[in-house]
Amino acid sequence: MVEVGLGLLIASFTAGIFMFLAPCTLPLVPAYLAFIGGVKQSDLSDPDRAKFAHNKIVVNGLYFVLGFSVIFILLGVLVGFLGSQTIGPFRQFLVPVGGWFIILFGLLMLNVIKIPTLMKEHKLNFAKHIEPGTKSAALILGATFSLGWSPCIGPILASVLLVATESVTQGAIFLTAFSLGLALPLMLTAILYSRMTGVLNVAVRFSKYMSVIGGVFLIFIGVLMVVDKFGLMVQYGYVVFEIFGFDGLFDKL
Repeated sequence: MVEVGLGLLIASFTAGIFMFLAPCTLPLVPAYLAFIGGVKQSDLSDPDRAKFAHNKIVVNGLYFVLGFSVIFILLGVLVGFLGSQTIGPFRQFLVPVGGWFIILFGLLMLNVIKIPTLMKEHKLNFAKHIEPGTKSAALILGATFSLGWSPCIGPILASVLLVATESVTQGAIFLTAFSLGLALPLMLTAILYSRMTGVLNVAVRFSKYMSVIGGVFLIFIGVLMVVDKFGLMVQYGYVVFEIFGFDGLFDKL
């Protein structure tokens, strides 16, 4: 049980990174940061205003992260509560079913199959009603960002929610890990915003491949759940950590 929990924790964090790198997210990151920061490129190139503009992007970026993290974690808590109340006694039999659903989501990301309802983009657009550059705007935009669905990131979030149905605690922890995986690269981009433009332009060219990698990742996770071999992911994690000399960290977990 501990191994499965650790494996899903790693998977949830990785899914958050894939969500950041997805072609539905990565190309929009500069626009999101510029909007929540309320700054223009000219502000960053002006020596007198650059530091203020940069700090504003970072601070408001934290509020954006807080906005989507709160919603994701609340979703995890809700799913965990409903799951523990309704499917808890049958979980042993339903885990493989959940695995098949995750495989389905992976196939959707790979465009191997298409379900018209899930191929549409759904989002709440409050951007035109809020003032750019304010902390409240960043918070609201982060929250609305988390409530949207798009073909390349919706399946990732749905998969994480699907494995967070055992308890309220599990739902909160897994979605916290997911939020952290999404938040870390986003905040790194905010901190290095003025230097990241060229890097992001290059990364965007390859972002379409992230859907392929993400789809394969989901299928891999789904197969492990179906065959009840999720502990293998943790075993491979030990090997990777040992190669880099970080295996001692597991002794403290």
